[in-house]
Amino acid sequence: MHPAVTRVTARENYQLVIEFANGEQGILDMKPYLDFGVFKRLKETSAFNEVFVSFDTVEWRAGVDLAPEFVYRHCQRHQQHTELLANSGG
Repeated sequence: MHPAVTRVTARENYQLVIEFANGEQGILDMKPYLDFGVFKRLKETSAFNEVFVSFDTVEWRAGVDLAPEFVYRHCQRHQQHTELLANSGG
């Protein structure tokens, strides 16, 4: 079982700062996926930045979403929230 996504923030270079319900945080790099299928819609920076939490996972207004298992498995997780905020400009 994977923890729910509670917060997502887009940052430069097609990366997402992800916070999970279990207190973990991490970075999800979306660059490797942007040349495939519906993910091509997110190449436009304005579309990528329109990300939000929906049903415990990540979704974009462009009609793209991620399986919660994918988010947790591919997210480089960290325990230090302040480190992520400092690096994300938040």
